[in-house]
Amino acid sequence: MKRNLNIFLLAIFVAFASCSFTTKRFDNPDKDKLLMQLITYLLEQGHFQPKDFNDDFSKDVYDRFLSRVDPYKHYFYKSDLKKFKEFELELDNQIQNYDLAFFNLVYDKLTLRIQESKEIYTTILNSPFDYSIDETFQSEPEKLDFVSSKKEMKTRWRKQLKFSTLSNYHDLISEQIDKKQDSDFVVKPKSELNAKARANTLKNFQETAVYFDDLRRDDWLSIYVNAIAESFDPHTYYFAPQDKDRFDASMSGKYEGIGARLQKKMDEISITELISGGSAWRQNKLQVGDVILKVRQEDETEAVSIVGMRLDDAVKLIKGPKGSKVILTLKRVDGSIEDLMIPRDEIELEETYAKSSIVEKDNQNFGIINLPKFYISFEDVNSRNATTDVKREIQRLKKQGMDGLVLDLRNNGGGSLKTVVDIGGLFIQEGPIVQVRSTGSDREVLRDRDKSVEWEGPLVILVNEFSASASEILAAAMQDYKRAIIIGSAQTYGKGTVQNIIDLNRMVRNNTNGDMGALKFTTQKYYRINGGSTQLEGVKSDVIVPNRYTYVDMGERDQDNPLPWDEIEPATYELWKSSIDYETTIERSRKRMAQSPEMKLIDENAKWIKKVRSKKLYSLKYQIYEANLKRSEEESKRFESLSDYESNLSFESLPYELPIMENDSVFKKNRERWHETLKQDIYMEEALNVLTDLTLKPKANALSVLKD
Repeated sequence: MKRNLNIFLLAIFVAFASCSFTTKRFDNPDKDKLLMQLITYLLEQGHFQPKDFNDDFSKDVYDRFLSRVDPYKHYFYKSDLKKFKEFELELDNQIQNYDLAFFNLVYDKLTLRIQESKEIYTTILNSPFDYSIDETFQSEPEKLDFVSSKKEMKTRWRKQLKFSTLSNYHDLISEQIDKKQDSDFVVKPKSELNAKARANTLKNFQETAVYFDDLRRDDWLSIYVNAIAESFDPHTYYFAPQDKDRFDASMSGKYEGIGARLQKKMDEISITELISGGSAWRQNKLQVGDVILKVRQEDETEAVSIVGMRLDDAVKLIKGPKGSKVILTLKRVDGSIEDLMIPRDEIELEETYAKSSIVEKDNQNFGIINLPKFYISFEDVNSRNATTDVKREIQRLKKQGMDGLVLDLRNNGGGSLKTVVDIGGLFIQEGPIVQVRSTGSDREVLRDRDKSVEWEGPLVILVNEFSASASEILAAAMQDYKRAIIIGSAQTYGKGTVQNIIDLNRMVRNNTNGDMGALKFTTQKYYRINGGSTQLEGVKSDVIVPNRYTYVDMGERDQDNPLPWDEIEPATYELWKSSIDYETTIERSRKRMAQSPEMKLIDENAKWIKKVRSKKLYSLKYQIYEANLKRSEEESKRFESLSDYESNLSFESLPYELPIMENDSVFKKNRERWHETLKQDIYMEEALNVLTDLTLKPKANALSVLKD
């Protein structure tokens, strides 16, 4: 499917084995320099649009790295920047020579400044704030300069802390006013409320400090490496080992462990959630709120204390292969100490997977399939994936007499390219789904070759600004075939690039440096079958509906260095034959949207959100802060009815889920919550209205042939 890219990757790996392709050796004993060598080689040789390592690139990396490590200019001084500035146009040379002098300089200075900041904010929060002073807080980092002195740094921190505390202080005052009528309520002086608000702020910053303390040099180096990688494009990214594990789990929807989510607060690691169906959930002995003190493997005699340990390191100890066991020493909510042995198993993250519902409207049965992402396991091709799950849900819905289908791709950020091609094939006889092109190579047409059609009836696809990548491929293909009506935002996210992931460990001979992580980098661009790209432009909806993010910048076009839009020759494809009048159906929907008072209010709300988000300068005078807050609250009341909206539709689970819901209260609760959300979803209601208008079922035959 990705022949050209595969040839390139194969050439690389063969070269590493035979040393015939390149004289480069990836065996540097210095792990940091080895990592730089691997990253730069892959980016130079494999990226779709390689960059010249020159002064412009150097400045980009320089600015990007400093903005990542000190975005709000809370740590570095102008004197620090003067030393850093010496390297601004030298980083291209350092990167090519695997020289980390600049990184080392910044890292050493940053760790010092972070420690200094603890004393600064602790001292500031020991004294009360004067909320009668008319001063402002600037929340837009771009409008701030680095400070020249410790006095200026203390002022910057004081304003930040004052702003952070102001909200707590206002909430405490409001709470006191509300409870004033209670006979047993004791009014507290404002000085006490001020002290309590500051204590809450201090606690929050101390918890943040714990997070920073947990960061190792490797973590900061990852940020530097990604400043290099992201200078190529927004989707090129270095995965540190723990990040790669999380990515794999998110893509496959599963991992091996006990099935619990953990959180670290100060030095304690506690249970925040038990994953439904996981071994800990089935055992029913581990409880939310339990604090883990020690971890011991079943074949070990000594337990390892995880008090104060990095969360990632603790997770590594607790996770393990299916069939093994781990012993946790727990401090229960009641204070008792207990050892608990828990078997490890394969845990499926249910929120990753496709789910379906059925609804009756106007004497017709309509199916809804929600697809959160195009998931697949890269390790086990025979495991659960989006294609087989969507196909199975369609079959189940057809058994319930489905007359039309809504495929919900809202907030779907993409996933596997293979999977989206296969899912596209569920709705057409056969034909191209997407075109891909590598640098210097001819286009390659990826097509569905299966002549069977799983669903040939009316189809509506829901999208929004967060529908990206694979979601855009599917929506674009169905739109080009005139197979589906697309309803949603003016355009989707606009990501028209393909990334591949290379495990860096496979490139290193006789690796003794430990896990090197992985690199995700852009290797191809994809194009619609009509030849156009979705890069930057996304997919334009047939029916545009406003939402709260309509006027907020958040797409690919809003990134700082996206690849450009272009187009190529169209593929040969046949329009879907149907007796349905798509144009009339679309026009009806547009008229409904134009006449809907709810949609008008949503659009007004979106404009208001844009205005609120654009505000970056805040008063630190309580009187003004309170007045602005009251004004904002009054303005927001105009939109309260939106949260009260509810259709008269009733969404139901399919029969196969009913026994599961009886035995799994968490699963039942999640489904009930989803069904209630669908009932309140005005966009889903309009999608069902469109299906109602599509009264005639299409037939799966070709209507015309477009020019190749």
